[in-house]
Amino acid sequence: MPAPLTFDALKAAASDGSIDTVLVCLVDMQGRLMGKRFHVQNFIDHGWEETHCCNYLLATDLEMATPDGYRSTSWASGYGDYVMKPDLDTLRPVPWLEGTAMVLCDILDHHSHEPVPHSPRQVLRAQIARLEALGFTPMMATELEFFLFEKSFDEIRKGGFRDLTPISGYNEDYHILQTTKEEAVMRPLRNHLFAAGIPVENTKGEAETGQEELNIRYADALSCADNHTIAKHATKEIAWAHGHAASFLPKWHHDKVGSASHVHMSLWQGSTPAFFDGDAPHGMSELMRHFCAGMIAYAPDYTVFLAPYVNSYKRFLKGTFAPTKAVWSVDNRTAGFRLCGEGTKGVRMECRIGGSDINPYLAQAAFLAAGIKGIEEQLELAPATSGDVYEDEAAREIPATLRDATETFRNSAMLRAAMGDDVIDHYTRCAEVEQEEFDRIVTDWEVARGFERA
Repeated sequence: MPAPLTFDALKAAASDGSIDTVLVCLVDMQGRLMGKRFHVQNFIDHGWEETHCCNYLLATDLEMATPDGYRSTSWASGYGDYVMKPDLDTLRPVPWLEGTAMVLCDILDHHSHEPVPHSPRQVLRAQIARLEALGFTPMMATELEFFLFEKSFDEIRKGGFRDLTPISGYNEDYHILQTTKEEAVMRPLRNHLFAAGIPVENTKGEAETGQEELNIRYADALSCADNHTIAKHATKEIAWAHGHAASFLPKWHHDKVGSASHVHMSLWQGSTPAFFDGDAPHGMSELMRHFCAGMIAYAPDYTVFLAPYVNSYKRFLKGTFAPTKAVWSVDNRTAGFRLCGEGTKGVRMECRIGGSDINPYLAQAAFLAAGIKGIEEQLELAPATSGDVYEDEAAREIPATLRDATETFRNSAMLRAAMGDDVIDHYTRCAEVEQEEFDRIVTDWEVARGFERA
């Protein structure tokens, strides 16, 4: 695996002219990369210490609008600055862009230089620190599902997002012939990411026309979220460079299966997998059972971090491999949580609820907060479910709409205790903004349905 770029290696690359640009990036609330392009020499001389950005970057919606209601920043407070502090451990080449490197930043208060609590990387860092205080390291892996389309982003936007034709004409789940036709995008994606220090395992066709899956090897939780975010960004840029659009919208058409982002997780003590007990049922240690009991019990509380937009909830339909119930099962893809690696040292729990639109930092932080609560309360894990969980009327439902998920999130005593009122209030407002914006818009469906017949 290529090592991330060291600062000394960056200096050498600047000297020989092979790198001239450094992307200095933060992760916003939506999980996107925002930031600046530095001339490499300026970054080496000054930018590596810190730079600044407007604090509205952690208080906007997808359109970069500036809605009111955020305590952290507003028009009244004048939209001041945050400090972007480069994390040099994340410095890496960006092989799909000529002469370019990238570094991710932590976000600090301009005056105190303390971490901004609602910054996605800090939200996750805080929960990792709580687990480390208990002696554990969280390890995670994500699966990224997305759709490739025949046309480019620009062509589709200029056409009003109406002529959406996937790159393939049939379900390509595990399909080698069809995915061979897509290698012009997927092969450079795998190779460029690997060269950037992202431990890519594989890609495959998914269970819909034009649907792809990218799998990245497990890592510590923060590295996993960093890898996911960079990979998602790279997918869009590499698809764009080849004249195609890659979309992580969970449900782009009501007749098509949606896109997920499954997350696998376990805890380790040093080099020992703390979730494994060879003498226990399914190989699940007592620690694993408590952690998973908390994660499942509190799933409704943090669903807004797994499904952050109105569209996210259109994916939750039975018979589509998108789960609707907060229960676990052994290697059963109809449950919200699936036990994988049963009876082996690789035993882990996979959450299948999250959509392709998750911010991985927030989702992973929520899993850890709920799991820690399970450990603290010594929660007992209910027996595994079996069969078609969609038809299990006794299984608890996850919130079915963003409005319901927002209210559950707002009132979660567990999340407020784990993350702080300011963080929960901030992301409650984020969810409210999405709902308010949707509620005021007249959709094409409404017009077509009622224009003449209403």
